[in-house]
Amino acid sequence: MAGRGSLPEGSLFLGFDSSTQSLKATALNNELMIVASEIVNFDSELPHYKTEGGVYRDSTDDGHIFSPTIMWVEALELLLEKLKPKISFSKVVAVSGSGQQHGSVYWKKGSKTVLSSLDSSKSLLLQLKDAFSTMNSPIWMDSSTTKQCREIENAVGGALELAKLTGSRAYERFTGPQIRKIYQTEPNVYEDTERISLVSSFMASIFVGSYASIDETDGAGMNLMDINQRTWSKTVLEATAPDLEAKLGNLAPAYSAAGQIAPYFVERFQFDKNCLVIQWSGDNPNSLAGLTLNTPGDLAISLGTSDTVFGITAEAKPSLEGHVFPNPVEPDGYMVMLCYKNGSLTREHVRNECAEKSWDVFNSYLEKTPPLNGGKLGFYYKDHEILPPLPVGFHRYIVENLDDASSDNLIEREVAEFNPPSEVRAIIEGQMLSMRGHAERFGMPNPPKRIIATGGASSNESILKSIAQIFGCPVFTVQRPDSASLGAALRAAHGWLCNAEGSFVPISCLYEGNLEKTSLGSKLAVPAGEEEEDRELLKKYTLLMSKRMEIERRLVEKIGRA
Repeated sequence: MAGRGSLPEGSLFLGFDSSTQSLKATALNNELMIVASEIVNFDSELPHYKTEGGVYRDSTDDGHIFSPTIMWVEALELLLEKLKPKISFSKVVAVSGSGQQHGSVYWKKGSKTVLSSLDSSKSLLLQLKDAFSTMNSPIWMDSSTTKQCREIENAVGGALELAKLTGSRAYERFTGPQIRKIYQTEPNVYEDTERISLVSSFMASIFVGSYASIDETDGAGMNLMDINQRTWSKTVLEATAPDLEAKLGNLAPAYSAAGQIAPYFVERFQFDKNCLVIQWSGDNPNSLAGLTLNTPGDLAISLGTSDTVFGITAEAKPSLEGHVFPNPVEPDGYMVMLCYKNGSLTREHVRNECAEKSWDVFNSYLEKTPPLNGGKLGFYYKDHEILPPLPVGFHRYIVENLDDASSDNLIEREVAEFNPPSEVRAIIEGQMLSMRGHAERFGMPNPPKRIIATGGASSNESILKSIAQIFGCPVFTVQRPDSASLGAALRAAHGWLCNAEGSFVPISCLYEGNLEKTSLGSKLAVPAGEEEEDRELLKKYTLLMSKRMEIERRLVEKIGRA
């Protein structure tokens, strides 16, 4: 079996993460240690696009949220320039990457020729600015395709049938409904499109100088792929838009090579001509790889622009809630995921309103308010939420008699506001109780053996403590909160190894027995409470979670968007 020594001495593996607000890169050496990292923040470093949080919000079309495609191209050039003094590109033997899931790019007719003949004396921006049939890429925050979701579900026999077929019911952010909306509302754009890429395969296409395939894992976030066969589903394609398969191209396993790096990068940035580009995939699948999540009892919680909860499973059992994707580093396995739109931006909103715009003040409030928050429960939706499908709005309740509670005598009353410290605890506890409630309902482990926390807010110890108390398990963190670009670099090494061996090899071959000597190891951040009072607290959180799910169900019945 190939061991870690199979990675060539002195070689580098480069991973990118094209996310909502930034483009990041992480370089690993052949010992899987991070040797360099860099970031381009869209709002601050590319201010001429005038994005907010990397996106545009359409004031005339409720829930329509998108990004300028060409901004991602300019960010890539800037990032490579920033990396140049830090690493020797000639030592990079493989590149891979991560893209925000579901976002789509529309290449106009004739762009394949442009891609394959890039001139290294000119910028990518200059050469690709006219390559798209629409300048805007719909992204995962968009919720303007409710009509298209229902049409696709109805065409295949209902939401559950679509979930069984593709791994998820129709979600507004998923690429299939987004494509259908463009086909219906901008038919000329659809007609003029020769290839539709995801953000991941779009970036890979630039690196190989031709259209890269969509990988099977990110492809599962489109409502278009048969989750069991891992091929496009003819039934759903027909329900979405005409002649769609030709515009999507083929699917490929996430660990396969998309091709060798384009001459443009060899000439302009001195990459080696034999450098492999491994299929890019979605950000959550890359995080799964970067966290080395390979035990079914473990859960990961990613606290970023969106919050996600994910784990792995041997078989696909899709339901009306959550998502099933192929595991990007285990060809026969699957990953399961829940996604929340109201993540860090909503936490920041509460921080700005209640904690003097300071994380220090926010954390001091969190520390000084007791767990359970005196029964105060908050639902905070700055954007239309995905899970549960509720519109923008804040809802606050106080649950009475929690101290001597059993599930049948909890009574709640709605209130207009909490004091600032209670508001801070209410958003954190509310988000975590929702994650636990939905994770259990989706069949994820209860309690998990452990939780690995990643994403920006995973460096916040006060938040980690709440996660441990609410889920009743230890919480681990990784050395780097940006696990997606790290996972992409690890996947570059894995794809290189599979290519060298001529067939799939388990990713654990790269680090088995040596995990702690790499940049991939995780460490215990908050242990599970073992005392009697900890067990009592967990029981009360379980009651509060049940109450929250009950209130949520009533809110969905009354004002839900589904």
